[in-house]
Amino acid sequence: MNNSSAPAGGDKRDYLDKALDAAQKKIPGKAGDRFRDPNSAQKNRAMNEKITDFMRKQFEKITGKKLPSKVSN
Repeated sequence: MNNSSAPAGGDKRDYLDKALDAAQKKIPGKAGDRFRDPNSAQKNRAMNEKITDFMRKQFEKITGKKLPSKVSN
């Protein structure tokens, strides 16, 4: 029996994606409501993927190093 809370297709989010999701859920008031709404989860995930891709590219551009595979997919 699989007790994991991951979706059937598997959770393909890396640590950076999960950290952004967690930070967004802590935004108070109406601004944070859209991140807590389960109906907009897919839309938020697509937006977050673009944000984290940008963050990775900027990290690599500035440091000249790639993020570890454990942190970034």
